Amino acid sequence: MATAMAKRLEGKTILITGASSGIGRSTAMEFARTSPKSLKLILTARRHDALKAIAEDIKKEVGEGVKVLPVKLDVSKSNEVKEFVENLPSDFKDIDVLVNNAGLVKGKDRAPDIKEDDLDIMFSTNVIGLINMTQAILPIFKKRADGGKGDIINIGSIAGRDPYPEGSVYCATKAAVSSFTDAMRRELIDTRIRVMEVAPGQVETEFSIVRFYGDKAKADAVYKGCEPLTPDDIAEAAATVMHKKT
Repeated sequence: MATAMAKRLEGKTILITGASSGIGRSTAMEFARTSPKSLKLILTARRHDALKAIAEDIKKEVGEGVKVLPVKLDVSKSNEVKEFVENLPSDFKDIDVLVNNAGLVKGKDRAPDIKEDDLDIMFSTNVIGLINMTQAILPIFKKRADGGKGDIINIGSIAGRDPYPEGSVYCATKAAVSSFTDAMRRELIDTRIRVMEVAPGQVETEFSIVRFYGDKAKADAVYKGCEPLTPDDIAEAAATVMHKKT
């Protein structure tokens, strides 16, 4: 018997950014497992080969009921985002759910030693990229009857509310995500468009490897002496907020 969540997702088209690994990959797998009979997933990231591998993994695990479209996309580039939406195949254009997951952290510097390149890539991906995607997909939601309908799930971080030393820029980007989410929720209060945020604590992904420019030893040291959350934990949280009625 199908679960209530499976029924809610049945026939939906879900777009997940930053889906090539970590939380994005786990979220794609979680939705596929939850509604394996009738679901469409659009998976975007900079690494197309990784997306294609995930599409194959989904097919092997749940079969042909979940249709997966992997698309190489840099969300920080507004022209790429616009072209991506315009060029979606007709059977994937009617997006129901947007999961804004793409994000990263670079470096552990303190002002005034923050590297300009690190500053630029964190804000352009974590903030501008999320806004680019939201602005591109929201018109699809707004065209629906009775003021519009759709779900936006923004993957934030507790760091946006509880900033820490040597992470000031990353924390600032996640604070921006939280504020943008809250403002959007108020702006869309008279519609059936829901805007939600999942703001996890420490999660063990490629996050720290990226932060330390590929130095795995430094990345592993971050999790020493603690038990971090896993990408699957966050994927389950994303599925839970989708199921919650507001």
